[in-house]
Amino acid sequence: MIIAIDFDGTIVEHAYPKIGKPIPFAIDTLLQMQKDGHKLILWTVRHGRLLQDAIDYCVQRGLYFYAENENYRGENKELREEVSRKLGVDLFIDDRNLGGIPDWGVIYNAVKATAEGINALQIMSGQSVLPEMKKRGWFAAITRRGK
Repeated sequence: MIIAIDFDGTIVEHAYPKIGKPIPFAIDTLLQMQKDGHKLILWTVRHGRLLQDAIDYCVQRGLYFYAENENYRGENKELREEVSRKLGVDLFIDDRNLGGIPDWGVIYNAVKATAEGINALQIMSGQSVLPEMKKRGWFAAITRRGK
């Protein structure tokens, strides 16, 4: 999957324009997502020097993005002003989501579930994704023993 990740409030705590304190397990989880085969795009309000600061912060921790603030590295900059700024990604990870950002363990499990075709909302709401066992009536249990 292609996943867009915000920086401030998602990878680090809010301290814009400075770099905030690291959010526990954010970088480790993103590195694992890359190992799982996902492409990560840094999608942030930061631009220019402030964007480079965020990129450098991640690179110093071994995290390299597929692209930053674009669908793919080298996206035609002239066309960008004429077309929608909407990214063509499968998921967004952002602290401004409805309900805020869950912890990174929940995020990882939701991404993994989504990649496997399971509804991530079930994971994020704490519901099991295992199919429920069918309850058998007393009659079915008795007849099975009698065979």
